Amino acid sequence: MPRTRPPDAAVEQRRQSILRTVIELGEVRIDDLTARFDVSLMTMHRDLDDLAERKLLRKLRGRVAAYPALTMETAKRFREGLHVAHKEALCALAAAEVADGQTVFLDDSTTLFPLARVLAGLERLVVITNSLEVARIVGEGGCGEVFLLGGRYTEFDSCIGPDTLAALRRLRADVGFVSATAIACGRLYHPVREYAELKEAALEIAERNVLVVDHSKFGRTATHAYGEAGAYDVVLVDDETPADEIEALRAFGNRVAVARVRTDQGS
Repeated sequence: MPRTRPPDAAVEQRRQSILRTVIELGEVRIDDLTARFDVSLMTMHRDLDDLAERKLLRKLRGRVAAYPALTMETAKRFREGLHVAHKEALCALAAAEVADGQTVFLDDSTTLFPLARVLAGLERLVVITNSLEVARIVGEGGCGEVFLLGGRYTEFDSCIGPDTLAALRRLRADVGFVSATAIACGRLYHPVREYAELKEAALEIAERNVLVVDHSKFGRTATHAYGEAGAYDVVLVDDETPADEIEALRAFGNRVAVARVRTDQGS
């Protein structure tokens, strides 16, 4: 009797599990993955071909390797599933920085999606964002008002470019929240110049600025350096952040708060 093909959702879930394994190990033999996930070699090659076509990993001779975490930033759906418990713990701290009736800026970082869900419950809040997902979350939640910055739409499900920056600079926020793709010794980096420019512009339009970064972003660099953590009034990190990176942040003299992450939650 022929085997029934699993539903698409189950196939995608397995592929995401394979991808997590490759990321954790950095590089792994295809035969080892086949044994780990108890599938045929043909099925494993199909899964890996799909992930490779989406630029989520590199398929080599008899093995696969993870791209640097920075490349993974271009895969929005995958990013949303990374370090969920850490992001939620960070955003619980971030929410305490907001008061009802304020105007708040959030960039398109998936790290801030849990914060957007909290802010959606504040009726008199004004939210400025370049992220379509943030706009959907706060808009559908009944938030007072949402300003969605237009511009060139990208694979990050957000807008960027000169029009976005011009629109942002015509506005003012009480508090601004951004995350970072990469941070090393207090220096901030992004692989895409226009997103680095947006994060710089966000500093100019907010009275107070909060940087929200989970541990996986530390000790990394990217093509475009765009400033230092010292430009932010508050830096929020989780308790898996390397101690030397936390000390580097504190050396700038700004406030650093560490979120405790429950170990019984997934990341």
